Amino acid sequence: MRSRSLVGAVLTLSVGPLPAHPQSLMSSAAISDVRYEVTFDTTTAETRQIRVRMTFRTGGAEPVVLSLPAWTPGAYELSYFARNVLSFTATAGDRPLRWDKLDYDTWRIQPDGAQSITVSFAYLADSLDNAMAWSRPDFALFNGTNVFLYAEGRPFEQPARVAIHTTPGWRIATGMARGVQPGEFTAPNFHDLVDMPVFVGRLEVDSAEIAGKWYRLATYPVGALSGPSRTEFWSHLRGFMPPLIAVTAEAPWDTYTVMMIFDPEYPGASALEHQNSHVGVYNPGMVQAGPLLASITAHEIFHAWNVKRLRPADLWPYAYDRAQPTTLLWVSEGITDYYADLGLVRGGVITPAQFYQTTREKIDNVAATPATALEDASLSTWIHPTDGSGYLYYPKGSLAGFLLDIQIRDASDNRSSLDGVLRDLYTRFYKAGKGFTVDDWWQAVSRAAGGKSFEEFYRRYIDGREPFPYATVLPLAGLRFQADTTRVPRLGTTTSMDSVGVRVTAVTPSSSAAEAGVRSGDYLVKVGDVSVGEADFGPVFRTRYASQPEGSPLPLVVRRQGQTLTLPARLRLVANVSYAITEDQNASAKAVRIRQGILGGTVTR
Repeated sequence: MRSRSLVGAVLTLSVGPLPAHPQSLMSSAAISDVRYEVTFDTTTAETRQIRVRMTFRTGGAEPVVLSLPAWTPGAYELSYFARNVLSFTATAGDRPLRWDKLDYDTWRIQPDGAQSITVSFAYLADSLDNAMAWSRPDFALFNGTNVFLYAEGRPFEQPARVAIHTTPGWRIATGMARGVQPGEFTAPNFHDLVDMPVFVGRLEVDSAEIAGKWYRLATYPVGALSGPSRTEFWSHLRGFMPPLIAVTAEAPWDTYTVMMIFDPEYPGASALEHQNSHVGVYNPGMVQAGPLLASITAHEIFHAWNVKRLRPADLWPYAYDRAQPTTLLWVSEGITDYYADLGLVRGGVITPAQFYQTTREKIDNVAATPATALEDASLSTWIHPTDGSGYLYYPKGSLAGFLLDIQIRDASDNRSSLDGVLRDLYTRFYKAGKGFTVDDWWQAVSRAAGGKSFEEFYRRYIDGREPFPYATVLPLAGLRFQADTTRVPRLGTTTSMDSVGVRVTAVTPSSSAAEAGVRSGDYLVKVGDVSVGEADFGPVFRTRYASQPEGSPLPLVVRRQGQTLTLPARLRLVANVSYAITEDQNASAKAVRIRQGILGGTVTR
């Protein structure tokens, strides 16, 4: 799943069931010699379109049935990219061929004796989202799932060639293998083809060798990440890559491409993983956000091992025409987030104190959402639940990984770790060309812990909704866990920043905002006597009204459909639990070894 920070859910198309067709109608005649041509230049940029041509050979009179993927792996939502297809045609030379549609994203073409067929269309690139296609007058991002058709019912092992045509002087960045000619690329199969996004345009690109492999950094627009900020980013990358590689003891790529878009209209940060690259979309303010940019990057790169290669059986192999829900997304996403934190602390990008602070923030995040089982959160992401649990498997899954790591190290006297679990599964399943199941996961955890059973942990905290046992597990790693409860002012709104202001995206029932009549879609102007100038105005508001008695008047000024309204509200105080994680100076020698092993990526030999 794309990693999200400070950004709301993405709007997706809501559609009904697909039209039913006999399976025989949905199977294509065999095709070969597949070649794609993609054009984006100053001319197509004027209409925000990417032009696509697919040529192939076929034989016989059977129809060729071609489909466009409905989703991009890693972005667990059905997007139906075919909705952006314009001016579809099929020809044999200069002769038009008959075609019709079998469902939303499937075209049936009648060869009428032709052996060489060309399919052409334009694709609208107007969605700033790392799973979509987006363009500016001098730049385009597109994913293979957006533009590359495949033959229904045929093996995905079909090799393909890709030619990208663009304006002279513009650059191309992608993870695809280069072909013989400039702008030409190859892919050995469809899975690889659609797993390598493309940047085209005026890019800032440089590269460096780290631990024997080459890394490329491609950013748009030019100057968005430059000078000292770019130097710092490279320093962070050099720091966290070796400890990430050490988990499986291999970097399974020849080159890795970090692809970044910075746009002032984007409200936060979002990134999406691929097997040898990833795409991040960021607000320019993220450049100054300390190690957060490095954290997101580490998360996406660790996905190259965990989910792009080591993958739940529910996602093996990928199917592009339907949802593939799994209860193990907390492993694929949450455990990955834990290793992003470990990569940073093991690589010296952050201190142990910052690692504890990040962990505490995740505990706060989980505590502020409804009690939700990790397996349920993993399944529900496909429908984007509105109760706040939509992406809970990120922080809660990360915390589950931390607690499992500690317990494995404690049971094995620090001779094994969660690193070993991932390495074991990577060898047993990815190397064998298959995915792992829930039982496979827990058996590997138990093996690493010397046979210790995790059935109760699974029942209570993974399949169940009980609060995590921080107070009993963290001391095993020489850490103290403290929780303090206070009552603090709360307005009861969820907000996001856009080009107009601070927009209300949700209102908590029975809150101050709800009782005053605040609506989703309103723009906050003033809360009491606190002007709302940015999305994170909450700390200022809470500090200002912390000493006021509950029930005090709290007028709210909002903008609604062009009108400025003052809504009467009352101050409400809610229980707020604050957590602290610190190193226990009186911890046992064993606990200290476990703590040092987690922070340093070591085990006791």
